[in-house]
Amino acid sequence: MFRILSALMMVMLFSGMSYALENDTRVFTVDPAIKVEKAHFHNRFGIDLVGDLYMPKDFDPSKKYAALAVCGPFGAVKEQVSGLYAQEMAKAGFIALAFDPSFTGESGGAVRFAASPEINTEDFSAAVDFLSTRDYVDPERIGIIGVCGWGGIGLNAAAADTRIKATVASTMYDMSRVSAKGYFDANDSAETRYQTRKAVNEQRTKDYIAGTYARAGGVVDPLPEDAPQFVKDYHAYYKTPRGYHERSVNSTDGWTISSMTAMINSPMLVFAEEIRCPVLLVHGENAHSRYMSEDTFKRLKMDNKELVIVPGATHCDLYDNMEKIPFAKIVTFFNDNLK
Repeated sequence: MFRILSALMMVMLFSGMSYALENDTRVFTVDPAIKVEKAHFHNRFGIDLVGDLYMPKDFDPSKKYAALAVCGPFGAVKEQVSGLYAQEMAKAGFIALAFDPSFTGESGGAVRFAASPEINTEDFSAAVDFLSTRDYVDPERIGIIGVCGWGGIGLNAAAADTRIKATVASTMYDMSRVSAKGYFDANDSAETRYQTRKAVNEQRTKDYIAGTYARAGGVVDPLPEDAPQFVKDYHAYYKTPRGYHERSVNSTDGWTISSMTAMINSPMLVFAEEIRCPVLLVHGENAHSRYMSEDTFKRLKMDNKELVIVPGATHCDLYDNMEKIPFAKIVTFFNDNLK
């Protein structure tokens, strides 16, 4: 008993966590049986990151657990989708860290609402740093879950970080691809990219003079009558009580405009073919973004890869629709590959 209590005290003193979530603003149904603790860590750029650490039922700090880092969607915060995924993984017996990326949510970064392919990929590795140094985590049993744009970023991290032993990308976006080429690669031309760069760089000059960074706007609100269905789906999540959060980039005024050129000029998934850890891609049958998972799946070379298409599901169904998200499949995948 004394040994267990001592281990618990060590966790409290040195893990950078508190034992209660103050001002809890999670938008999903919270399971009171799952303990959640605030976690603070940093990436290699010195940016302080903040996450919510979900602990399995009957957590025993003297044991070694498999652990997961969870992030996304792109423009969301840990109180939204990633927290829901982390909670479900904790219910299945995993340590699960849902975190806010650099420059967003409760995480640090002097310039707010900026996105960076390199820094955001590093954020996943920083989460692995944190998890792998916990006394109660087995560093050889760490996986990641990326949702939406963080699915692509997660795969980029898996290509770079050999400590990641299994990867799930749910309703995946490749943000660099869609930024450079448009949806379905419909705007894949040098001239279109040039005009985008020109507009962004003109805005950079204005930002420098003003001392502020203009933002691109979050999910459009109110919706125009001719809005595509997937935009309506985003609105139904980010702009309504279902998923709205005041710290979410998508729920508010969007990313800084100056983030765009980095997304175009620093493509992710360049080395997707070199990922060696097992990968599970999950996408909705009716998702506008489905082609991104299908194309990425074809590029993956490892033997242990799987693509699950969820019947009837849209892109945003895999944000919070408990009848559509195949959590049982995801749990089995990690149980099989984080032994």
